[in-house]
Amino acid sequence: MPTQPPGFVHLHNHTTYSLLDGAQRLDEMCRHAAKDGQSALAITDHGNLFGAMNFGKTAARHGIKPIIGIEAYVAPGSRHDKKPAGPGIKNYHHLILLAKDYTGYKNLIKLASAGYLEGFYHRPRIDKKLLEKHHEGLVCLSACLAGEIPTLLRQDRMPEAEKAAGWYRDLFGDAGYWLEMQDHGIEEQKLVNDGSVRLARDLDIGLVATNDCHYLLPDDHKAHEILVCIHTGKTINNRGRMTYTTEHYLKSRSEMADLFHWRPEAVENSQAIADLCDFTFKDQPNHLPEFPVPDGYDLDGYFEKVARDGFAKRMKGWKQKEEAGLLRHPIEKYKARLELELKVIREMGFPGYFLITWDFIRYARESGIPVGPGRGSAAGSLAAFCMQITDIDPMEYDLLFERFLNPERVSMPDVDIDFCFRKRERVIEYVTEKYGRPNVAQIITFGSMAARAVIRDVGRVLEIPYGEVDKIAKLVPNQPGQDITIRGALKDVPELQAIYDGDDQVRQLLDVGTRLEGLCRHASTHAAGVVIAPRPIDEFAPLYRGTKAGDEVTTQWAKDEVEEIGLLKMDFLGLKTLTLIDDALDSIEAETGERPDLPHLPLTDPKVYELFSRADTDGVFQFESDGMKDILRRLKPERFEDLIALNALFRPGPIGGGLIDDFIKRRHGKIRVEYPHPWTEEILEETYGVIVFQEQVMQIASKMAGYSLGEADILRRAMGKKKKEVMEAEAKKFIAGAEEKGVSEKDAKAVFDLMAFFAGYGFNKSHSAAYALVAYQTAWLKAHHPLHFMAAVLTNDKGNTDKLVNYIGRARGMGIEVLPPDVNGSGMDFTVEEGGIRFGLSAIKGVGEGAIQAILDARERVGRFESMHALSAEVDSRQANKRVLEALVFSGALDSLGYGRSSLAAGVDGALEYGHKQRADREAGQGNLFGGGEGEQEPARAELLPETPEWDERTRLAHEKDTLGFYISGHPLEAHAGLIRDFASHTTDKLAKTPGGSEVAVCGLVTNLNRRKSRKGDWFATLQLEDSQGRVETVIFPKIYKTSGAILEDGKPFLITGRLQVEEEQYKILADDICPLEELRDRKADAVQVRINSVQLDETLVDTLRKTVSRHSGDARLYLEVCNPGRYRFVAQVESALRVRPCQELSDDLDRLLGPGRVRYRAQPNRYER
Repeated sequence: MPTQPPGFVHLHNHTTYSLLDGAQRLDEMCRHAAKDGQSALAITDHGNLFGAMNFGKTAARHGIKPIIGIEAYVAPGSRHDKKPAGPGIKNYHHLILLAKDYTGYKNLIKLASAGYLEGFYHRPRIDKKLLEKHHEGLVCLSACLAGEIPTLLRQDRMPEAEKAAGWYRDLFGDAGYWLEMQDHGIEEQKLVNDGSVRLARDLDIGLVATNDCHYLLPDDHKAHEILVCIHTGKTINNRGRMTYTTEHYLKSRSEMADLFHWRPEAVENSQAIADLCDFTFKDQPNHLPEFPVPDGYDLDGYFEKVARDGFAKRMKGWKQKEEAGLLRHPIEKYKARLELELKVIREMGFPGYFLITWDFIRYARESGIPVGPGRGSAAGSLAAFCMQITDIDPMEYDLLFERFLNPERVSMPDVDIDFCFRKRERVIEYVTEKYGRPNVAQIITFGSMAARAVIRDVGRVLEIPYGEVDKIAKLVPNQPGQDITIRGALKDVPELQAIYDGDDQVRQLLDVGTRLEGLCRHASTHAAGVVIAPRPIDEFAPLYRGTKAGDEVTTQWAKDEVEEIGLLKMDFLGLKTLTLIDDALDSIEAETGERPDLPHLPLTDPKVYELFSRADTDGVFQFESDGMKDILRRLKPERFEDLIALNALFRPGPIGGGLIDDFIKRRHGKIRVEYPHPWTEEILEETYGVIVFQEQVMQIASKMAGYSLGEADILRRAMGKKKKEVMEAEAKKFIAGAEEKGVSEKDAKAVFDLMAFFAGYGFNKSHSAAYALVAYQTAWLKAHHPLHFMAAVLTNDKGNTDKLVNYIGRARGMGIEVLPPDVNGSGMDFTVEEGGIRFGLSAIKGVGEGAIQAILDARERVGRFESMHALSAEVDSRQANKRVLEALVFSGALDSLGYGRSSLAAGVDGALEYGHKQRADREAGQGNLFGGGEGEQEPARAELLPETPEWDERTRLAHEKDTLGFYISGHPLEAHAGLIRDFASHTTDKLAKTPGGSEVAVCGLVTNLNRRKSRKGDWFATLQLEDSQGRVETVIFPKIYKTSGAILEDGKPFLITGRLQVEEEQYKILADDICPLEELRDRKADAVQVRINSVQLDETLVDTLRKTVSRHSGDARLYLEVCNPGRYRFVAQVESALRVRPCQELSDDLDRLLGPGRVRYRAQPNRYER
């Protein structure tokens, strides 16, 4: 019989949570260990417990015991010492710590937290003083070559090694400290192992074999090398880069026994240590913070008081609706619903949760911090509506409480709250102060290596040219809502598979990418999650802080794990739209003295639905994408319920499943509205017989099959997950319940199957309704206060040049003039001014908000600035320094001073010098140099500015582009408007409505020109083609580059013709032809069309015209367009013998004869008769 391999357990393992150093996925690692018959497995990531909870669950699922640990970084002195230790000397040693029991686990949390919060210096370090305080319940191993004992042994410092090892042994006890032995074929390890054997003998310390595993299989070594290069910023060919051997994989029990055959007890001791460790994660009760209630109340009583008081306040609005015949349900039904909700909330133990939420939302509202009307399923709660946690009436729109809080499936409620993006931090600070800073933290999130990104990362390390790598990466589909892997892309994209099969380098790129794909890349702060605990959080979960200044303290566990241990997790989301609304309301109030009451707007305004129907929704929340605009034009919404439905339907599933087309056809009567059963008509009437919302599934189950709404919520969840055995059981239950109500088995089964089909597409109606309300409010502002709305839109996207250009174009399309920045007229942000919108100073690049505020304060103090010197005299040069003044000049913000920009630019140094002297004189008590008192400015003096020739238009516009991100006083293409009209098929803003694959011709300026060499050695180029409406990425492949690449130049105008490529609403032109604008007439025009008013037409004009065109004879046909405005127009070709040469001189001569704008050039004769 074959001998059984000895018991062995891997006690030193690095997973994906040793960020960009560990390449082991938890599931693969546990499965591999279990398959080898290992009884237990440890996780010891670098200084953190990021993966501990996930690992615990994963190991248990594979039937092996999880051992929770870390590889700690121990400072040689105090963890608070944060200075370099000297050349070649590290500020830390490694040490393995494993949780033996619950006490050890709690101490690991304390140590892992302190490393980041107190000892971080390049690494999260602890020290021996902390170990003395938090050593109980821990098993300690001496670690790898970077451990303290191995380091001393490598340096032949045996006495110091003995002293250090003795300290650890005395601290952790005889069975609590072990000397690690490792063998990766490294020469120094032999020295350390021999020294460890001697120490073990002399100090009576046990030996344990480990393998410091960083990857799973021997074949993963190459992928791990590349992962480490990604981490360190190196390439595979860099000398001196960090390397590992080929032996750091998860070896089998037999391999470890063979490796340490000379010390079998070291192998066996790993099992003994595993047997010592007996900590596992267990279900935790909820740890809600204690909410302070007023004297005379307990928690339940105060909760009921707040809810009932809120009900009384809401009653006024319901009464008004009732009197107008607009209240859908009698008030008695509202009362009954509230009583039911209060009872369920009390019985589930959540009054404290509601009060905590009510309290910080109340604070926000009272502090002028905009709060959203609701988000997610919480909008289905009447109690939340009464407490003003939400602001949408759930009864009005048939929103279900059980979708939010189900008494038959007990779980913590989940209230997500939207706050003004700009003021969200104030609410978090309020909560932090109220419950105690140690008791509040934000939540960590982990960025993973997605398919496209990992291909680019690996390509850089392998030194494959970027253009080649980028081309491969973009062949991986990137559909919203779909997580497409490299393997999936190889299966679905034949072009990618063909390249993979035919190119060894690409095969290596994708194979390595596949092994690394999905691993954790970095840790960051979750966008919204906040944890509130009853005691310091590190009594429940480990804490983390990033390396950047100002990084927040977060938990080391992600949101799901935080909830699993019973901590209260709230989502404080920053919604930019609420900031936009607040800015618009402030602007309206500043001008009119009245602030529109958005929460109480009637939702029946025809002007708003007209705006939606014509898809004039740029800037309107959730309704401004090109796809949504197309649906709006087709649907033409007429009621608020249409907006709710569109919010739910505009997602990949319903779009791909044809639900939107079906919905629109039913809405317009092109398809007959049919209901799956007469009992469903009342439920599905608002969505024309289509099951759109999850709540409709619940209502049908309740009405047809007698489900309680709690049971119906469980059914909805089961249908969403599509678990076969659960679905079969629910089908039987549904059919039986329906039969009891007189529904036939056939009809019941048909309805159940239809519900199951739509459940995969169904969306949360509560969330759709709340967000439709925000959309309606933004649309109302745009319809009734377009100036103020667009000013707010521009302010809130001032940092995004592409969006800013787009919105400025949209504003101009609405007839709104966007005025340039002006130091005497602009505010910090975009403002409404005399029927237009004034550019905000904060949108000027290179001018910080501190400098702007100083300028605005000075303007408030002294009035209008008459000169740049006066400005400099009033604003400290540390704020308005040379860079700031130049940015103001280049952007045109100083044009109102009355001087040319070139003179202002040349006078910046003199103005700064003058301002410095003025301020110094004032501080010395000498008063104004010209005798004025405080608040008076030095008169404007032209002689203070050098006389310089004014910039030409190209220079002026180029400076605007540099400081504003676009042109505002004009556009370089304006001089070519006629050519663009004649030869371009599209402007950049029209590409969004153009199908992919179409041939397009776009005139624009070349920007961001990047010339590159392909792997085959061929030159190609990428560039941005920019016109007055926006920009589009353009690719010049080698074939076209060979003939036209040399003429490309940044800032120069071209007509580029090519095929339009569309990916995820991103547009790109693949060029077939490139032509400089000044050559268009010569190269492209084969006909000239001259327009003449019939009133002008006489023999003299005809004769003069003939002589004029004869001076420019050539090969192009000549057409005469004769018109009488409002009456007739005809076009005819002039005698075929009379041909002309298209050129600027011909245009100039005809402009002089007929007036400007009468000549057009055509490239295709068949387009003229139009």
